[in-house]
Amino acid sequence: MTQDRLARWALIASIIGGVSYVAAWGLHLPPVQDLAWKGTGVGLLAVHAAMRARGLDGWLLTAVMTFGVLGDVLLGVNFIVGAVAFLMGHAVAIVLYLRNRRRVIPRSQLALAVLLVPATVFIAFLLPADRAGAPGVAFYSLGLSLMAATAWTSRFPRFVVGIGAVMFLVSDLLIFARMGPLPDNLPVGLAVWGLYYFGQLLICVGVAEALKTNDLPHLGEGDPGSEPGT
Repeated sequence: MTQDRLARWALIASIIGGVSYVAAWGLHLPPVQDLAWKGTGVGLLAVHAAMRARGLDGWLLTAVMTFGVLGDVLLGVNFIVGAVAFLMGHAVAIVLYLRNRRRVIPRSQLALAVLLVPATVFIAFLLPADRAGAPGVAFYSLGLSLMAATAWTSRFPRFVVGIGAVMFLVSDLLIFARMGPLPDNLPVGLAVWGLYYFGQLLICVGVAEALKTNDLPHLGEGDPGSEPGT
């Protein structure tokens, strides 16, 4: 079996693991089994990215997914440690996106990316009911929003990677909202997990596909990929 085929099967297995994890919520599994199931979704995305890596950017993507699965699992052990793992993943993602930034960014898209950062930090700071934890949430959200903003202004397709990063951001804001005004119920849980997993899926597949050719062109204002929403 070729490496490309193995990568495709890893992606299929990831989708099965990520979607089916919702079933674990009603099974009352031991924590170790629950966290192992939870980790299959993004963990297999890391495997998929590693199998497709052909250069530094491919390995940076692999590291992003690896920190993602570490965050998934560690959140179930210690919330702060899990958040740190995610924050490290955001830092690696920012490096990846800055290495692949667009030469020319339409003003509307640049404005959206710039406004995304303070808006996210401000909203996140307001959400937790425990105000002692609000500064930490805001600090994490700074890294999260910078990740999404740099993804949006990168030369990777916005309808895939950019939207995926924003989905990740919204998922985390819902988590913070559950610390305050939002109820911790099934619909919210489905939204949190669905936005997170499918956001990661879009990021992984979108970046890996774009990096399939080593000479991914830098997009200028005259290129189709640089138009708003692409």
